[in-house]
Amino acid sequence: MRARIVASVALSAAITLLVAGCGFITPQATTDDYDASDGTNATIGDVKVLNAIVVSDNGVDGNLVTSVANNGSERVTVTFQFESTEGKSDSKVTVASGQIKKLGVDEVFLLEGINSEPGSLMPIFVQYGSETGKQVLVPVLDGSLPEYADLVP
Repeated sequence: MRARIVASVALSAAITLLVAGCGFITPQATTDDYDASDGTNATIGDVKVLNAIVVSDNGVDGNLVTSVANNGSERVTVTFQFESTEGKSDSKVTVASGQIKKLGVDEVFLLEGINSEPGSLMPIFVQYGSETGKQVLVPVLDGSLPEYADLVP
């Protein structure tokens, strides 16, 4: 009788280990950072650019829609530089310490001469102060979806 109990316990432990054991070696998807929406994210020093997209119907002028979070202790001026039809162009925005600034929603954050068709990725170089900047490939979307229709410049 005792041998049967020991065998049952051993069998239960083996089944439990086999069924749940893969959880010990399988990576958890919730620990992976990824861009969960249509836009893209970037971190430059204490500044985060969140869910950046460019909305354009004609591929000539675009509205940069993003949130810029300043996690630093000082106000910063963030530069968005891109290759336009006229050469290098840049647009700037100032963000106070500890603040998040939304661009392109209440009023258009216009990028002129973007030369990027909807469906493409537009390279934008983001930089502030003496921090090393980063090139971000920002998706260009059109206004065909209702959530973007009001964002077309």
